[in-house]
Amino acid sequence: MSKAILTINAGSSSIKFAAYALDDNVARHPFLSGQIDGIGAAAKLVAKNADGERIADDALPQGIKHAEAFNALLAWLAAHQQNSRKLVAVGHRVVHGGELYSQPVVVDADAVKVLVQFVVLAPLLQPHNLNGIKVLAERLPGLPQIACFDTAFHRTQPKLAQLFALPRALTAEGVKRYGFHGLSYEYIARVLPEHTSRAEGRVLVAHLGNGASMCAMVGRKSQTSSMGFTAIDGLMMGTRTGALDPGVILYLLQAKGMDAKALEKLLYKESGLLGVSGISQDMRTLLASDKAEAAEAVDLFCYRIVREIGALAACIGGLDALVFTGGIGEHAAEVRRRVCAQLQWLGVDLDEAANEHKATRISKAGSQTEVLVIPTDEEWMIAQHTQNLL
Repeated sequence: MSKAILTINAGSSSIKFAAYALDDNVARHPFLSGQIDGIGAAAKLVAKNADGERIADDALPQGIKHAEAFNALLAWLAAHQQNSRKLVAVGHRVVHGGELYSQPVVVDADAVKVLVQFVVLAPLLQPHNLNGIKVLAERLPGLPQIACFDTAFHRTQPKLAQLFALPRALTAEGVKRYGFHGLSYEYIARVLPEHTSRAEGRVLVAHLGNGASMCAMVGRKSQTSSMGFTAIDGLMMGTRTGALDPGVILYLLQAKGMDAKALEKLLYKESGLLGVSGISQDMRTLLASDKAEAAEAVDLFCYRIVREIGALAACIGGLDALVFTGGIGEHAAEVRRRVCAQLQWLGVDLDEAANEHKATRISKAGSQTEVLVIPTDEEWMIAQHTQNLL
């Protein structure tokens, strides 16, 4: 019987999964993948086979919670394995590893107790990441589980890039810049030499999606990033504010009487593209809209990207390549066009036709800064780490 690795990426209302064949190495593409969407409301399990053909589109009980959704997923996987592959490990995306975890680890009950402490730093995702680990430990005791951290890739950053201008006592407690989307950046760093001869140079990667951030690399190692202490910092996102003057928080506390829960909801769920447009958090919807508010939300999104690129490029002394990835980065040609149009001062010369036709290289041959579009693959990165720790 052949072996398999399962990867789990649990979000606030979804569970993404992928199953990879494991021989001497992890297969490049999963033989099974899919997700459960709509957890807490009208949930549905969708799955595809290795050829991308849909093999499941199953409604789940109305209002199903995360624990029940994990149970439903495990039952479905067991029914569709057909005794052809033995599951030997599960790899999980875990958003926050704090200072303690700078590499993936085999996770046990003691590790979970530590990781629970970081829930306050990533309230949208960390609880659900850990729920998956707990459910699988109950259902499949003895099966190795590997935690792969979105913060780990950024631990190569120099000390200054990780500091806030706060009293040293707070820094000693771990109040510092961590950075996120590390699994995505790690994947891009790994495959970058396949796409450009400038891979070891000064590279900015823009992971643009419902969650958005940027990472500046030199020698394919993180030097600084737009996200800091939490996954709300930096770029404007689907429903998150991005960087915000701390005085605004004080104003909302003192003048508007908001408490911590109300602030958390505002900053994480009601702001960003959704808050500015008042229409949607979906970039596709906003680009298709003729509403002035939608246009302004898109303009602000692009402006904040350009502003962050300027800051990050300054930190690494210039720019050799710019990489777009993530849902928006990979698919929204108009966003890429608007961003690149404002980067001529950095030597960006966009090839409009290549950009529209979804080419990998979208800059002209003579462009001082090379511009690439590279799809990310966090699931494969998790599978790689899981194999390495078996």
